[in-house]
Amino acid sequence: MKIKLNEVAEFLDGKLSGNPNLEIEGLAKIEEAQTGDLTFLYLPAYEKYFPNTKASAILVKPGFARTRSDISYIEVNDPNKAFSKVLIKYYSPDFPLSDIDATAFVHPDAGIGKNVSIGKNVVISAGCKIGDNVKIFHNTVLLEDVEIGDNSLIFQNVSIREKCKIGRRVVIHHGTVIGSDGFGFFTDEKGVYQKIPQIGIVVVEDDVELGANVTVDRAAFGATVIKRGVKIDNLVQIAHNVVIGEDTVISAQSGISGSTKVGNHCILAGQVGIVGHVEIGDGVIVLAQSGISKDISKAGQYFGSPAKEVKTALKLQAHFRNLPEYVEKIKSLENQIKKLQDEIKGMKKE
Repeated sequence: MKIKLNEVAEFLDGKLSGNPNLEIEGLAKIEEAQTGDLTFLYLPAYEKYFPNTKASAILVKPGFARTRSDISYIEVNDPNKAFSKVLIKYYSPDFPLSDIDATAFVHPDAGIGKNVSIGKNVVISAGCKIGDNVKIFHNTVLLEDVEIGDNSLIFQNVSIREKCKIGRRVVIHHGTVIGSDGFGFFTDEKGVYQKIPQIGIVVVEDDVELGANVTVDRAAFGATVIKRGVKIDNLVQIAHNVVIGEDTVISAQSGISGSTKVGNHCILAGQVGIVGHVEIGDGVIVLAQSGISKDISKAGQYFGSPAKEVKTALKLQAHFRNLPEYVEKIKSLENQIKKLQDEIKGMKKE
């Protein structure tokens, strides 16, 4: 796909310096770009690549020193976001799929909307309701009474169990499981584990994206809820009766235990773990590999296990690093105190 550079600049409301008729053939990172590519520069750490980049055009911040005359420049306030906007507008993948494949099973009682595409070996069970313009790729299984909203995209090998509800414009990536049983057991009088029936559902609201191999457990009763605009990375576990607030982002390998509530506009970085039955307030940011063991109501950044406000956590971490030195200092002080005590005892005897 070729795009005129002046069209890109007009779309971004940016200031163009260079050849307005230059045709952009692709997008690339600054260190990998080739002739015909548009790249971007927004972090000082990447400026070392600028002298040798082969890109034909670059997105930069206002005032950037234009030391090369062989490159065209577009000045924008945020090159990173601007690059993403270009990517979305001109290079969003189409994910071609059309019609209902002959190998798919669609139950006669299922309701199928307009312009729905269903891939090979898909199973749509009785009572399912599929909205308009939905794409369901190969080997996906929907059990009874599942609902999928308009314009949603369900990739290969996804499993959605009975009665779960998926909103509009939802994207679910490969291998994700929605509505598997929550981890509910009790021990009887003989100490044998007995399974507690999980009779609730999962509700995924509009504009949610779930990465590959995400697992969202159905509620013991009621609903596990992923609210509007949530974005979840690959390999995340959401347990039964969890509620994730609007526009919250959860990174890979995080796990949230049962009946926990996470607020709106939160960020959980990679490998964050949260115990069950706690509440996380709006605007909380939990840094990577942290563990949350109690409620957090105040917005801000938290780190460590158990997680603390980031300034406190970093101070404690610094002290931990200095423990060997502290031990030696304490031993030295103890020896000095003992010496003084012995001297005092000797003075008293005299």
